[in-house]
Amino acid sequence: MLSNMLSSALRTLPALALMTALSTTATLAQTADGYWQGVQKAGVLRCGAAVAPPYVMRDPATGEYSGFFADLCRQFADALKVKPEFVDTTWDNIVAGLQAGKWDVSLALNRTPARAMAVQFSIPAMEYQISLAYNKDNPKIPAGAASVADIDKDGVTLAVMSGTAQDKAISAAVKTATILRLPGNDETRLAVVSKRADILVDASDTNQLFTQSNPDWAVAMNPTPALAKQGVAFGLPHQLSAADVEVANIFLEEKVATGEVDTLIHKAVDEVLKGAQ
Repeated sequence: MLSNMLSSALRTLPALALMTALSTTATLAQTADGYWQGVQKAGVLRCGAAVAPPYVMRDPATGEYSGFFADLCRQFADALKVKPEFVDTTWDNIVAGLQAGKWDVSLALNRTPARAMAVQFSIPAMEYQISLAYNKDNPKIPAGAASVADIDKDGVTLAVMSGTAQDKAISAAVKTATILRLPGNDETRLAVVSKRADILVDASDTNQLFTQSNPDWAVAMNPTPALAKQGVAFGLPHQLSAADVEVANIFLEEKVATGEVDTLIHKAVDEVLKGAQ
């Protein structure tokens, strides 16, 4: 009797093991591959937005977001058939907030190895480099300056947005000059305009807007060697499966290939320049 029971149990074990394995696989598939399905169920795509023209801009009067990455958030939400929702944040918190689940996507995040250990990235929507903008009549900036070493002098102050990729890059490169870290783009620009700082450290396209808005005195240089050459992308939660990351990649791949990203960039630049007039 006992022998028969043992024999029956042994015959049942393989089937039970197979059922358990299939159940576990199905559960893992649901949890790993269902991130955007969860967003669809919630009905809203939450985009963490830190201001950095022309990537992300926010009208202080209305709270309305613009800029080409804000537009990409709206278009991605439309592709998912949900509503976009912008969550205001700072560059100091844009990674931590994504880790904490406060939003689904971080906008205009530079792809760096340090950040990649904390979050995932989509493919880049555009390439990025850092430039240095300054008053061409500033006697502290030598004529023909072409590198960080040329301006890394005692008495020179560089203004940069705290927590940004440009903050990390210039902090690693500068040994002597003073770095003035400020919370936002408006503050860093004002520091240079008011001569509280000598140099504005920012993305090259952002600094191009600054020099175009102040053509009488502002110039910019892309230092050699480069401070940074990075892709600018969607920051994505670390737990996303490869399939979920591919959803964002395919979306951006088409937008880049069709020229839609270039169109959105020109639109954002025109908006900034119009506002500066």
